[in-house]
Amino acid sequence: MKRKPKPAMDARPKIVALDGEIDLHVSPRIAATLTAAVKQKPRNLIVDLGKVSYIDSSGLATLIEAMQTVEKYGGKFALVSLQETVKPIFEIARLDQVFRIFPDVDSALAR
Repeated sequence: MKRKPKPAMDARPKIVALDGEIDLHVSPRIAATLTAAVKQKPRNLIVDLGKVSYIDSSGLATLIEAMQTVEKYGGKFALVSLQETVKPIFEIARLDQVFRIFPDVDSALAR
C-alpha cells in the first residue's frame, strides 16, 4: 500500500489580522478565514489581535481549533498584539499558558 507524501509546509509566515468584537455571530466567519489560512500549511500562522476589542468563548474555541490543526501538521501558531481589554479574557481562562502570545509580529517570527 502506497503512502501519500505529506504536503510540504509553506515557509512563508501567514499573518491573519482580525478586528472588532469576536463573538458567536462573527466566529463562523473567523473560522472560515483561519481554515483557509491553515489549508496553506504555513510553517508559522500568526493571528494579529491588535484591533480586537472583545472575544467570547466561541472566538476562543475557534482560535484553539486553528492552533490544534496547525500543531498537528507540525507548524507554529501564535497570537500577537493582544489589547489590554482582551488579555484578561485569556488570563482568566488560563489560555495565556496554552497559546504562544507575543507583543508583535516580529517577536513571534523571531522564535
